[in-house]
Amino acid sequence: MTRRLISSGGRFEAAAGYSRAVVQGGWVHVAGTTGADPGTGAIPEDVVEQARLAFGIIGAALAEAGAGFEDVVRVTYFLTDAGDFPALMPVFGEIFGDIRPAATAVVVAGLVDPAMKIEIEVTAQCPRP
Repeated sequence: MTRRLISSGGRFEAAAGYSRAVVQGGWVHVAGTTGADPGTGAIPEDVVEQARLAFGIIGAALAEAGAGFEDVVRVTYFLTDAGDFPALMPVFGEIFGDIRPAATAVVVAGLVDPAMKIEIEVTAQCPRP
């Protein structure tokens, strides 16, 4: 079974030994992705901006894998503040409103960087090799 690793060049990938996404067995597994700007590493204060940046990084990984958001079957959101969920719902709806993957939202004590307020991971079926 062929295994393909996808990197976004994120600062933690090489240091921690993981890939942004792994394509194997017809599936794309995208690692937990935060809203750090891919070019600068800056983390916006606003959780909605962080979510949009994270979705941009995820979308790029999916595209490189030969998939798209329409192929996502599972999404998990890790939030540091449950109070952010109402502001994030419209963003989630913009991406997944018609796709409706299985979804889980988990409130966590914190993420790797205290400025990070959301981390998103997805699993997609890969329709194209």
